[in-house]
Amino acid sequence: MDNHPASFKDNMLIFLENYWDLVSGILLLLLTYYFKLNHFSHIVLVFTSAMGIIFLSITVSEIAEILAHRLKEPYGSFVLTFTAVIVEIILLFSIMQQISTSPEAIDTVRGGIVSAVIVDMNVLLGLAVFIGGLSYKEQEHNEDTSSSYTTILYVASLALLVPSILGNSNHSHAVVLKASYIIGIILVLFYFAILNFQTRTHEDFFKSTARSRIFKLKRHERGFHEDEEEFENYIFDKLPTVVDFFIIFVLIFLIGISSEIFAHNGMNVFKSFGISSGLAGLIIAIISVSPEIFTAIKAAKNDQIQRVVNIAMGASTVSILLTVPSLLLLGFLFKMPLELSFNPLEIGALVFTIILAWKTTDNGETNYFEGISHLILFLSYAVIASLY
Repeated sequence: MDNHPASFKDNMLIFLENYWDLVSGILLLLLTYYFKLNHFSHIVLVFTSAMGIIFLSITVSEIAEILAHRLKEPYGSFVLTFTAVIVEIILLFSIMQQISTSPEAIDTVRGGIVSAVIVDMNVLLGLAVFIGGLSYKEQEHNEDTSSSYTTILYVASLALLVPSILGNSNHSHAVVLKASYIIGIILVLFYFAILNFQTRTHEDFFKSTARSRIFKLKRHERGFHEDEEEFENYIFDKLPTVVDFFIIFVLIFLIGISSEIFAHNGMNVFKSFGISSGLAGLIIAIISVSPEIFTAIKAAKNDQIQRVVNIAMGASTVSILLTVPSLLLLGFLFKMPLELSFNPLEIGALVFTIILAWKTTDNGETNYFEGISHLILFLSYAVIASLY
């Protein structure tokens, strides 16, 4: 009998260690719904719903990694890519739905599209490179990877500028919207060409890429080898593939509920505090990218800078090539047309971010000073975005 309390306690500690993200996310979602029914302030609802989104997103990324490992390429890349952008799409679409009561919501969505890349390339990459550089004088990665990604991002960013140029040269809204849809189609086609390049013809350019983010790190922390198929006591690694897919869809549904609450109350908070659409977009981007930021920092501390480069640049790539077309399609279907007419601040920040990323990664080595450079660029953009 004396052993039972200790055994129960140990089991609970193991359970919480393995499922802290899932437990926290569900509890925060329940708490958010309770606060909503009892008419708590918008600020409280924004905080609890945002944290719930973050924790549930971590669990989704863990399960997606398990599925990607089972399915192999190119299907594994589809799973990881989908889960990498789905939270961003849900959040931004939830904001779009507020356009009837908050016309500025569409500017927040455009700001969120650009901010996702800026946060990935400056906050995620900058923090990870800086923290990794404090432990290691220089960290090496496959320069072919960063070279390929910066080329992709540069071309994709220039494609996004087409509607903006038309919008700033006295063309009608109909022309700008038509150009936006055409660019959306081009971006999707570009994505499939890149996917073929990455998974079929030039896999060696991405050989050292991280399979995953948090799941692999959890495995590493518990002393498991990278090639092990089982993760002891982690239930999602033992469930059938169909069940794991079902769980992912359930979690995405829960994230959608939290996103709807966040979007409605978030727009009220943004207006109440006079937060600009640019800064609001940054806040949304940080929420959607936070699981990757958490993982990238851990990877850098373990001298896995190749993983950091792939997380940052890979997420930025799919953010443009999949999020933008998805939002255009959703806007068309739900009669909320989205014009890709970005303001000069967003255009400049996007171009300068890609140029800086190219300069800091082109030689296959990084150090803490390069991380600082990215963080300074982000802080400068944040200041301008908040006052623009």
